[in-house]
Amino acid sequence: MKTLVPRHPIRDSLSAICSWTVSTSVILRRHESSFRRTKQRLRVKPDPSFATSNTYTQDHIVFNPPSSAPSVYHTPSIFLPPNDRRRQLFAAAAGPAPEPQKARLPPPVRKPYEKQYHLTATDIEEIRRLRGEDPNVWTREKLAKKFNCSNLFVGIVCEASRERREGQQQILEAVKLKWGRRRRIAREDRVKRRETWGRDE
Repeated sequence: MKTLVPRHPIRDSLSAICSWTVSTSVILRRHESSFRRTKQRLRVKPDPSFATSNTYTQDHIVFNPPSSAPSVYHTPSIFLPPNDRRRQLFAAAAGPAPEPQKARLPPPVRKPYEKQYHLTATDIEEIRRLRGEDPNVWTREKLAKKFNCSNLFVGIVCEASRERREGQQQILEAVKLKWGRRRRIAREDRVKRRETWGRDE
């Protein structure tokens, strides 16, 4: 039978000893058990006040403050005796309720105004007549300034003619032709978002 003779017996023996010491040191260097740290130490018995008791026949308040130094400021007034000195101290410290201060609001965007309902049926017919005769001259802004009303009211009372709407659409299409790629994509996304508003998407 053929036997194997190590070429370097001293070096091989030293390496074996070093590996054994490293392995034993790793095994012996054990920290606290995970089970004890995560389970066993958390098994704290609850306070007796939280346990079910037959003493109380109806719902009641359980006052169980944390384990800390006692402080008179942490004791609710409801648990103090009626003749306790701390009740008077709490009442004196609270004092009368301060008057609410008026908060300073930012200035209004536009001057406040009151709505006016001064236009009659004759004025409305006049607005429609002027708007129908020459919409390019009698725009919504001019009519609102003439009759002292808002542009929205003019748009509600009378709509622009078909020719006026088509002209404005042509102007808008000419402006869109000058848009770049990024602006066109942004406007298309805006239209898509508006379409999904009513569908809650």
